[in-house]
Amino acid sequence: MATRPTYCTERDLKDVFPHIDEFDSKTPIYGWVVHSGSLYRADNCGLITLLFADGQDLGNAEANSGVVDVNGEWYYDSALDAVYYYNDATNPNDMIMEAGEDWATLVTRIIKNASRYFESRVDGNIPRDQWKDKEGNFDYMVIRTTSLIAVYFLLNAHNPGNELSLSFMEEINFNIDQINSGNSKLSYQVSSDSSQGMVREVTAPQDDNPIHIVDTRGNYTGIYDLIKIIITQSGAIGTSKFDVYVGGSTGLKANQIVTGELMTGQYQSIGNGLQIRFQGKDDSSIATVSDEWELEVWGVRESMDGSPGSSTNTRMTRRR
Repeated sequence: MATRPTYCTERDLKDVFPHIDEFDSKTPIYGWVVHSGSLYRADNCGLITLLFADGQDLGNAEANSGVVDVNGEWYYDSALDAVYYYNDATNPNDMIMEAGEDWATLVTRIIKNASRYFESRVDGNIPRDQWKDKEGNFDYMVIRTTSLIAVYFLLNAHNPGNELSLSFMEEINFNIDQINSGNSKLSYQVSSDSSQGMVREVTAPQDDNPIHIVDTRGNYTGIYDLIKIIITQSGAIGTSKFDVYVGGSTGLKANQIVTGELMTGQYQSIGNGLQIRFQGKDDSSIATVSDEWELEVWGVRESMDGSPGSSTNTRMTRRR
């Protein structure tokens, strides 16, 4: 069975709320008494699956209280609701003793829960398998909203109903409403300007004063394509030349439709109803062999269903 994805990382949580690691689930254990010798006991402590001493994870519990006889060893007796801890050097009342969960384990679980919560709130007509951009990264709106949910879960568990966590929930609700209403911009979704294309640099220009594709004009007459534009002869405008490749039966960027076209600085056709224009900072700007761009386009009348069999169309686009 395929593992369901999570939509954010701990780094994303810290981007949303830098102090998030202060809100772990640990609770202090007080009232330690001597059980025998250097073995201490704290009663009425509640379930303990991990014990921490001054922030150090003490590892797995021992099999029973009778074998807790080495510094740092511990055992929780669920029948008595008591925890035992051995230390022949320091009284645990002089230490920060806590029960809780390892931070990494906790964050992993909370992020998973936040991802499932996000999925449950987003309109089912929006396809989950298309929440990534072309580079394979989840859309920022998906990342941020899931991060906000995870932060809300952690803060609210620490202090239920606090004002800070409620402010996060306000943005969560707003973001989800924007996605569901079609006012937010996800990568896979198509808008009225998508037929003019979105230009991206594939290879960064190699000259210090480079020439760029600065504009597109027209409307794409096909359905979808990822068009490749690559420099094949170096030089300034009026000297440099470029090729253009479009998709075909064997894949994207597979068929060459423009060969050795002289760069003029004017709008130049690249087929299927589209034109591009190159420009540099000044007359000395240079295009270099292998400088490459891609132009992602959808058809002028194209729209995308939210999911297979869906009756709802959402028309949006992504800006980089």
